[in-house]
Amino acid sequence: MIAENRILEWNTDGIVVSKEQKQFYLKNGYVVLPKLIDQRSIDVYTQRFQDICSGKCPKSSQMVLMRDIVVAKKGETTITENNLNKITNFMEDDVLWDYCQQPKIINGVKDLIGRPDSCILAMNTMVINKPPDFGKLSSRHPLHQDLHYFPFRPSDFICCAWTAMERITRSNGCLVVVPGSHLGPLLEHGYPEWDGNVNSAYHGIKDYSPDLNMVHLEMDTGDTVFFSPLLIHGSGYRKAITAHFANDDYCRYLPKDNPEMKFVMEDFDKIIEKFMKKKGFDGSELSFHDFWAVRAKEICGVRSNL
Repeated sequence: MIAENRILEWNTDGIVVSKEQKQFYLKNGYVVLPKLIDQRSIDVYTQRFQDICSGKCPKSSQMVLMRDIVVAKKGETTITENNLNKITNFMEDDVLWDYCQQPKIINGVKDLIGRPDSCILAMNTMVINKPPDFGKLSSRHPLHQDLHYFPFRPSDFICCAWTAMERITRSNGCLVVVPGSHLGPLLEHGYPEWDGNVNSAYHGIKDYSPDLNMVHLEMDTGDTVFFSPLLIHGSGYRKAITAHFANDDYCRYLPKDNPEMKFVMEDFDKIIEKFMKKKGFDGSELSFHDFWAVRAKEICGVRSNL
């Protein structure tokens, strides 16, 4: 638990995150920093996203473009901004990778999960998009904890940075969080029992109280929320750029036979195999741990563990 961690410093101002903001994060599992990323950078990332959608600029080899399952089942093959939900693995795209190199992102991450000399890795990178509603709500992500997907620990040394690329409100799909839930355990996840389909790997917490104290995070363009991988959260989709970061000095991979990871590993094995076969490779050669290791990229420091 974060509250038990004696390595991280919570009682002094950080470079980006103030003492008061650190204390808020410690108690609630998230903190919003207004206008952390400037409008010019947001405009550049937005244009790059649009250029990738239109084919004006080629996607990098590891990049994955994800469409809503409803669109995919209709047999549509052309990628457009109106049918793309998400771009993942942008670590090879120099324009989008700039987000992970933003000093305020790097130092904000260090303030919360490290120190000035920590080796920080970006483990997961995404641009999230909100296409027009197809009426099926299949791309909603139910309440979940990101740690469910991660085969590395401890959670104290992992955090997400999530930046709004447009005005995000309760009415158009803002993030929903449960303050303080990061102090509890990793809960059991599965596919939600919703009518119709749901996108692959959109897992949700199986049993939770309907009385959870959920807070809607309305954000302006450039506002950034940092949050713990144990924080219970969910959302509709609006345009956002995000990355999960890990402190390589302390994080280690779990044993491959860890029972906690069984469900997500089995689900992702199918996704990985399908992706690798599209690339002309035998998908069975890449394990779930390998999947994470090849996507990890140094932000600062020398990688030695993940």
